[in-house]
Amino acid sequence: PKQVLDREQMDAFLAAVDKNEIWRDFFYTELTTGLRRGEICGLRWEDFDEAEGTLKVNRSVSTRKAGSLEVGETKTNKGRRTISLPDSTAQRLRERKKTAISDWIFPNPLHPEEPVNPGYAYNRMKTVLKNTGLPSIRFHDLRHTFATHALTSGVDAKTLSGILGHTNASFIQEFQR
Repeated sequence: PKQVLDREQMDAFLAAVDKNEIWRDFFYTELTTGLRRGEICGLRWEDFDEAEGTLKVNRSVSTRKAGSLEVGETKTNKGRRTISLPDSTAQRLRERKKTAISDWIFPNPLHPEEPVNPGYAYNRMKTVLKNTGLPSIRFHDLRHTFATHALTSGVDAKTLSGILGHTNASFIQEFQR
């Protein structure tokens, strides 16, 4: 079942990851964009427009059965999109870019020539949740958390649908329940 972190839980989660240089920007970006797990792992610096504060979502990373990574298309054609970032997220990425050692925005910590493995990101999230006493949620629930908080902050369904890469705004109704 869909779960959403409330504001207090989200703040506790972000405070916990803020202590980890490798993961703080990854999870902050996730909670301020609602990207799919493979999409956030597939971001490259060429996708980030520093001046405009936007991200192009052009690809997705998945894990094959043998454990190797596959970089491919987004889930849907609407999944290929450009999103405007909150100022705080754009600023974090600008700072991150200054010391980047990879073409990937979020590289594999041990092999920076590769993107971070979506499974590793999932495991890191689970560890943080457990260590902070937060509910055990799925990675996709971070996307639900973003969408729910965006709607309660006044973002309209059509705009949110575009940010999330949904084919139409009717998908947003699931977040309004």
